[in-house]
Amino acid sequence: MLFPGQGSHQVGAGRDLCDSFPLAREVFQRCDEALRLPLSQICFQGPEELLRDTANAQPAILAVSLACLAAGLESGALQRRPAFVAGHSLGEFTALVAAGALELEDAVSLVATRGRLMAEASRRQPGTMTAIIGLNGEALDEVCRRSGVQPCNYNSPSQAVVGGPLPAVEEASRLAREQGGRALPLNVSGAFHTSLMAPAAEEFAAAVDAYSISDPSIPIIANSTAESLTTAAAIRQELRHQIIRPVLWHQSMLRMISAGVTSFIETGPGRVLSGLVKRAGPGLTAVSLDSVDSLDALRHV
Repeated sequence: MLFPGQGSHQVGAGRDLCDSFPLAREVFQRCDEALRLPLSQICFQGPEELLRDTANAQPAILAVSLACLAAGLESGALQRRPAFVAGHSLGEFTALVAAGALELEDAVSLVATRGRLMAEASRRQPGTMTAIIGLNGEALDEVCRRSGVQPCNYNSPSQAVVGGPLPAVEEASRLAREQGGRALPLNVSGAFHTSLMAPAAEEFAAAVDAYSISDPSIPIIANSTAESLTTAAAIRQELRHQIIRPVLWHQSMLRMISAGVTSFIETGPGRVLSGLVKRAGPGLTAVSLDSVDSLDALRHV
């Protein structure tokens, strides 16, 4: 089971599920109460500019993803226990809740803190990110070395995201095009998963230590290592440095595939991760749980 991260959310996402399923509505009620913030109103009414602020976007995506999961369980469309859970960047916190390692209220509070700290770090050390498409690993390493950017996400063998100060990212984009690749700027407010987030990571590590974390009931594939997290201690270690290390998403996919996984369910707004699954190898299937209409497809997985 996969959970999306930032960049996949739009105003109104998941609203039909919340209107149809009491457990999905309860997720938002609990998030609103935990944050003392009308998060559900921001999610469903916007404005979009407020929703896209990383301080709001992160808890919003977590809430929508967990509401989608709750609707899937309440409807009976989700019945089988997943072999693994994994989340892309922010989605790792959703995975922790799904695996029983974090309580919902603690997770949304931690994610709100994460978003605030990352926004503050971005203001102190401005940066941005761009997707590099069509370059192999060696070519990407050369682009990073010559421009000074850092890898943020490894999404597939031919798609990665790099980040850093704007001039460095612009130079990386130029070098990528020079080598026959493409560069697609991302609409983000900072260079997440790079060393520019170091101040946020340091403060967030202290925040993590203040919350209770349990051993997960389902193995979680870690963003920073692509290995299974099976203990509370390992989860704490992962969360302390996740903000400043690249997301090894393709490697995480390969880890699950090597364990025999062939069917994936993406739970939450957007369908980016489902697309990456279908390009990860032959014989793989992915279904998205993001609306009432998507529940029927789930029943046939």
